Amino acid sequence: YWLGSLKVPRWLAGLMPVVIIPLVATTVVGLSMYLLLGKPLASITTGLQNGLNGMSGGSVILLGIVLGLMMCFDLGGPVNKAAYLFATAGLAANNPAAWHVMAAVMATGMVPPLAMALATTVRKRLFTESEIENGRAAWLLGASFISEGAIPFAAADPLRVIPSMMLGGAVTGAVSMAMGVGSRAPHGGIFVFFAIQNVVGFIVAILAGMVVGAASVIALKSLKKQPVAA
Repeated sequence: YWLGSLKVPRWLAGLMPVVIIPLVATTVVGLSMYLLLGKPLASITTGLQNGLNGMSGGSVILLGIVLGLMMCFDLGGPVNKAAYLFATAGLAANNPAAWHVMAAVMATGMVPPLAMALATTVRKRLFTESEIENGRAAWLLGASFISEGAIPFAAADPLRVIPSMMLGGAVTGAVSMAMGVGSRAPHGGIFVFFAIQNVVGFIVAILAGMVVGAASVIALKSLKKQPVAA
């Protein structure tokens, strides 16, 4: 925005939006990530992965809850990716225990878009027209294990949406682990059902978290003060 507000010669004005602004902006952001933010973010991710490795020998249900909370915390951000990388790293070892972790991660990552899609379907009055439209698209995004489908809702109302999604993800992770669901595929959602062990348990876990997440966000949004009619 600042670069676009600069007064430049007419011959340079045409290059500003297509060359100068993108080049300068990406250079500044790239150098900032590499020189300032890269190492702290890498350290945080490593710490989260080490913490998950330390839990893998403990209660599988507790591990499922933690994975669910992480997957739904930032919807594709560093915490989400730490849980996902933990699952895929174990998947490479071809260990049946790792398949359970992968299934829990995939199922919990599907919950936020599906929960918001369900919420916008059953309580349309609590959402804007654009959110209702996003909710329709979120059905397919959630089924495909694309957690980012819930980002528009979280960005608009983080204090209500994110805790609700985390609660739904925790339920799904616990149920998935308790029912011994496994996945040999790292991605794909319901479209890789052929790689899922205990497909019924996989669906039950997702439905449980989806309903809990949708019910939670509806309950929280219903607490908003409605305008009093004159």
